Amino acid sequence: MKRPWLMPLAVLTAILAFCLWNSAAMTGHTDRWRAQLAQAEKLAQAENFSGAAAALADSYRDWSRRQTYLHIVTEHDAVDDAEAMYRRAAAFAAAQAASELQAELADLDDQLRLLAEMERFSIKNVL
Repeated sequence: MKRPWLMPLAVLTAILAFCLWNSAAMTGHTDRWRAQLAQAEKLAQAENFSGAAAALADSYRDWSRRQTYLHIVTEHDAVDDAEAMYRRAAAFAAAQAASELQAELADLDDQLRLLAEMERFSIKNVL
């Protein structure tokens, strides 16, 4: 006897599995980037701007390695906004502009939190 519902059920199961994996992966990536930014902020608060710039550069390299993935799974505008924030933060670190750097790092941290939230598997995001 044929089971016409088996193929659609398999497809839905695969989609659900991908959504759950993607949510976990995005949360893991953004948590790591946010921790890196927190380290850069601590260095900037200690007026170690070269250390803050290096920590920010390391975080940016890590971020850059995930660009293809990010552009596939999330909104381009959100990724582009975070990219611009990384660049502005690097410029503020190079200029040793402490208050501007801290404000930009706070904005970037919030943007990364938003990226994870947008990909979180929740009823709010499904509906």
